[in-house]
Amino acid sequence: MHFHILTLFPEMVLQGLHTSILGRAAEKGCISIEAVNIRDYTLDKHGKVDDYTYGGGAGMLMQAQPVYDACMALQSRIAARRQTESAARVIYVTPQGRTFHQGMAREMAREEDLIFLCGHYEGIDERVLEEVVTDYVSIGDYVLTGGELPAMVMIDAIARLVPGVLHNSESALTETFHDGLLEYPQYSRPEIWHGRRVPEILLSGDHAKVDEWRYAQSLERTKRLRPDLYEAYMAAREVPGKDHK
Repeated sequence: MHFHILTLFPEMVLQGLHTSILGRAAEKGCISIEAVNIRDYTLDKHGKVDDYTYGGGAGMLMQAQPVYDACMALQSRIAARRQTESAARVIYVTPQGRTFHQGMAREMAREEDLIFLCGHYEGIDERVLEEVVTDYVSIGDYVLTGGELPAMVMIDAIARLVPGVLHNSESALTETFHDGLLEYPQYSRPEIWHGRRVPEILLSGDHAKVDEWRYAQSLERTKRLRPDLYEAYMAAREVPGKDHK
């Protein structure tokens, strides 16, 4: 899978994404991560990519021309590699978009290419957004100084669902939100730490009972910490012929 980030700060996203699990996945060829510097496409001789907003207001706005040209050049390269005229999805990272969740991560992980457009300053000229963006996505109801950190969050969540990225292929199938529940508590050595014992059931070797215990713990934890998820999960289980256990 190929991730492309349109940004004014390529070093920021590359340093963050080429480490740990994603870095190893990129080295193995499971994913590729590319940062495109929007500033490289400006026609301004001083490298300027922003200007004052019409109608007044605080702050500067990223101009349409460099964003458009950067995106079109990238789309052309992607189309040439894929030998197709279909354009890749362009995700504009904005607090005005749909809130990102695990279901979106699973859906986006099926794409061959994803382009993330990172705004800065007061955002990006609306006209270019209307021309190039396919998805408006937020990671929460708050405002950051730029779209780079949210893009990195989403890429991390999506990439780990790509086959071969995680060392243990079952990891993504047992984690929080996979089946609508929060993940059960987990333990490692030693058996006793600070006077606290690992639950005996986990030492029993009875995998069926361990699975039952983990499911019960997931239910209890979800009900206690995320009652909204718990109610949705229980409501879905009431649908005839639908079993999420």
